[in-house]
Amino acid sequence: PFPEQMNRVLTSKIADYHFAPTTLAQKNLINEGIDPKNVFTTGNTGIDALLTISKNLNNYETPSTIKALKKNELFKTKKVVLVTGHRRENFGQGFKNICEAIKISAKKHPNYLFIYPVHLNPNVTEVVHQELNNQENILLIPPVDYLTFIFLMNNSYLILTDSGGVQEEAPSLNKPIIVMRKSTERPEGVDAGCSILVGTDLKKITFAISNLIHNTEIYKKMSSVANPYGDGCASEKIFAIIDQLDE
Repeated sequence: PFPEQMNRVLTSKIADYHFAPTTLAQKNLINEGIDPKNVFTTGNTGIDALLTISKNLNNYETPSTIKALKKNELFKTKKVVLVTGHRRENFGQGFKNICEAIKISAKKHPNYLFIYPVHLNPNVTEVVHQELNNQENILLIPPVDYLTFIFLMNNSYLILTDSGGVQEEAPSLNKPIIVMRKSTERPEGVDAGCSILVGTDLKKITFAISNLIHNTEIYKKMSSVANPYGDGCASEKIFAIIDQLDE
């Protein structure tokens, strides 16, 4: 069910040069037998794209979802907790726990708006809408385009997710991340201190949310960590390396 890793291994075997997002990724490639002189740590080009779009968000045509959010009174008056969840490993009881944690946290923190763009997989939508519909400060919306998602991340106070990509992106926007997975293929964020791994344990999720809301010291510490996945200059670094290789 995870073709990305299969494709990554295949590509690594036929590639001449490798531009790793982190030093850990570089070490993993070398451990797989890749010649160290052909592996370079540059950061992730996805962070370049994120920061470029984020800085120029007002220059694009505004998506209808952003227009609707800007008119929403709850969005205008409350701090936002952004939620994403879709991992198949969390199907079933995992998602029930996640929803219960969101419901409890929303009631406990009425000054916060929990916004959840709900994945279209029926294993997700059925549970989420059954458990979280008609909650005053929980807003369930359809999946959003990338511009809207960046807008949501930018305007969030913290993020709950089981997404790999969000774990990489959120630190660049100084947003603490609560990772609702038992393990993650993005351990750099946990090691750096910009994300917390809580699994789908009800008590751990609710505690992490409350802790980040009430403990300003921990919040400031997590939100100020430099993104371990890149500084937005990966493309420039890759260009410079290729330019030297061609000389």
